[in-house]
Amino acid sequence: MSKFEPNKRHLRELLIYFFNLKKSAAEAYRLIIEAHNEAALSERTCRKWFHKVKNGDFDVEDKDRSGRPKFYEDAELKELLAEDSSQTQKKLAYTLEVTQQTARII
Repeated sequence: MSKFEPNKRHLRELLIYFFNLKKSAAEAYRLIIEAHNEAALSERTCRKWFHKVKNGDFDVEDKDRSGRPKFYEDAELKELLAEDSSQTQKKLAYTLEVTQQTARII
């Protein structure tokens, strides 16, 4: 067995490949778990991607979502704390445009 661990992009490209081979979502799922194990993806995910491809959406990258957390650089945080080390989590979260929970983890 290969030690290769497929990422989301690789799996999505495989699904497009199987779609183009006229395989069903269920067949594609069985082939993928045979090669990569059941943790690779769910059959429901296969059906969802087959539906997207059937409708002409071949983009394998994740779409930006409004709820997706903003990524920030540690340098931003260090700079803010250097200015005022007594800032609250709430203020840090607001300034960095992240959730207060993310600021708590910092």
